Parts: sequence; C-alpha cells; structure tokens
Amino acid sequence: MKLYLIRHGQTDWNVDGKIQGSHDIPLNDTGKKQAQCLAKGMDKRPVEKIFSSTLERAKETALMLSARQKKDVYLMPALVEVEFGQWEGLTWGQIQEKYPEEYARWDINPVEVAPPGGETQLQVLKRCAAAVEKILEITGGREDVAVISHGATLAYLVAYMMRGHDDQQEIIVENASITTVDYNPITRDFRLLEVNDVSHMEGVSF
Repeated sequence: MKLYLIRHGQTDWNVDGKIQGSHDIPLNDTGKKQAQCLAKGMDKRPVEKIFSSTLERAKETALMLSARQKKDVYLMPALVEVEFGQWEGLTWGQIQEKYPEEYARWDINPVEVAPPGGETQLQVLKRCAAAVEKILEITGGREDVAVISHGATLAYLVAYMMRGHDDQQEIIVENASITTVDYNPITRDFRLLEVNDVSHMEGVSF
C-alpha cells in the first residue's frame, strides 16, 4: 500500500509567513495552479481513495485530484492543521514579540505546553495516529491512497508512521508536494520512500 502525503497549494498567508493553523484560508491563484500541477503529477500514482483535511485549502487541492482521478474525497477532521490558538495570523517574529513568556515555555516543552488556546504536540500526535489507523481500517491496508493535509500535520503523520525507525526524521515539505510512504499490511511496517517531491511543478510559470 502506498500513502501519498500531499501538502495543499499555496495561500496568501503562506506568502506572508503567517501561522494559519485552524484558520480556513483558501488557496490563492498560485496555489490553485500548484494544485492543478499536483493533480497531473499524480497521474503516475493512481489511488483508490483520497483523504483530506476539512480546511478549505486542503479540500480545494483534494477536489482537483478527485476530478482528475475520478475518486471520492473522504473528509477527516483529524487531518486539519495544528491549532496555534492566539498565535494564528501572526508571524513567528510577531509571536515572540507579543507572547515572549508563552513562546519561551512552548519552545522549551512543546510536547506538553500549548500555545494559548492551541494544541500540544502530544495532542496532535494522538489525533494523527488515530487518522492513520482509521485510513488503514477503511482501506484494509491494501489500497493506494492520497492524504491531503498541512505542513505541520504531515510531519506528525510521518513521525507516527516512522516511530521506532533508526532513521526517523522531521520532514519539512513545500506546498503541493508529494511524500510517499509504503505500508506492509503483513508486517505493519512503514517505509519512507520519497520526501517533498515537487518535480511536477518544474518549468511551470506561476
């Protein structure tokens, strides 16, 4: 089974360096073009099902893939971006300026300390684990799928799947990128095959 982990296309807040989190920011014009390129780039990666975050920027990206591959989109709230509470809409620099004490506590122990009104790393990892297990339950672990989500959430999804691996790494992925994970339903083992593939956007003018 292949899981194609896809980050949504670009938004205006991505360009401005603002933390989006749970804010429902749509794709901008560049993001829509990226999503179209992504859908074409997935032609060589046919899937049986498409799972998507419920946030608009992910849904827009998923629907372009759905239209091209003629597969249904399953919306999963567990795939939404990490919630940053009062920090959403700010840049990291603004956060450190406006919330110096809260940022310092979070920076030291993000596993257990949440941004004001946001989620801890532990909370995010738990819901990402639940999302992966739900996808495996729905597919029987034997159908290739696309998973459309967000930069931080995708890092947690990979962290859960690669738990226990010596080469476990934190991933950073670009908009409309594809990260491929292979799952063996017999051994229940995951293998990270490719990270942050954006070759489908090469030579395209945005």
